Amino acid sequence: MSGTSLDGVDAALVITDGITVDRTGGTLTLPYDNETRSVVRACFEGGGDVPLASRLLAERHAKAVKTLLRQEGREAGSIDVIGFHGQTIVHRPQEGLTWQIGDGARLAALTGIDVVNDFRSRDMASSGEGAPLAPLYHAALAHALNEAPVAVLNIGGVANVTWIDGDWIIAFDTGPGGALLDDWVSHRTGDRFDGDGALAAAGRVHQERVDAVLGADPFFARPPPKSLDRNSFDVDLSNLGTEDGAATLVALTTSAVERALDHMPSSPAIWIVCGGGRLNATILAALRERLGDGVKIAEDVGWDGDALEAEAFGYLAVRALKGLPLSLPTTTGCCEPVTGGALHRA
Repeated sequence: MSGTSLDGVDAALVITDGITVDRTGGTLTLPYDNETRSVVRACFEGGGDVPLASRLLAERHAKAVKTLLRQEGREAGSIDVIGFHGQTIVHRPQEGLTWQIGDGARLAALTGIDVVNDFRSRDMASSGEGAPLAPLYHAALAHALNEAPVAVLNIGGVANVTWIDGDWIIAFDTGPGGALLDDWVSHRTGDRFDGDGALAAAGRVHQERVDAVLGADPFFARPPPKSLDRNSFDVDLSNLGTEDGAATLVALTTSAVERALDHMPSSPAIWIVCGGGRLNATILAALRERLGDGVKIAEDVGWDGDALEAEAFGYLAVRALKGLPLSLPTTTGCCEPVTGGALHRA
């Protein structure tokens, strides 16, 4: 899995029949080198050298796979399939357009393992938004918990939530995740992110700017299913210092999550936060202030918050091989439960 924050490749092993999760295995994160990150970033919104970026992504993912297998003492022949999400460079679901780049055939050739990619196209063809796609995996994990309803909140570049109560699953993007904050911090300090939320913790929230975004953009009031691109929002941070800008962006992310309650049948008994945002103490504190003490991080319930999305696409790859649905009308807005994926034989 490579998310919109462009940190690198998360790789994970999962043993599954595509319905239940028997167990998960080792994990790793392989950061992007500067060349790959800059070439891929240039492709956002359809610019840049897409063929070069697709090749570099396949090569970086192949390195992640080989490194993980070596770490776990496994041979390629012990792996049935790789789920390869690819890198989203365009996501405009209202126009029926999404684009994940990455050469699946090249990845299969480099690793010697069959690859499933292109998870979103068939959903889009069925009038879905193509995202989010992790909810069925969230539900498979949540069934082992003794709490309901459960909300799984993934804060990556964009934030999304899965609300689960038994077999009832609702999912949607809530708003900005960490992408705007990362971009702001990078622009102001040269660092890639706000480590542990220290900058935001030192700043003052300019609530009027948060309210301006929440009030002006119809996305927040629109009922789900709904999804976003990392560049969907333009936040006015003019004349703000580095710390105040960071604090204001954290407030926007967490305010948008609170607004998501308007679209849930009932309030979650527990919120499980995964993705990079769970490591930002200021984001977590703000979530607990808005949502209560039911906010946990993935590790609190025995999940690996860094690996969850990567595990999800391994799980979805198995479902794709079996022709099982990858998305539901209540998760992406597709007309009916839809399978998908493109298979590349090694």
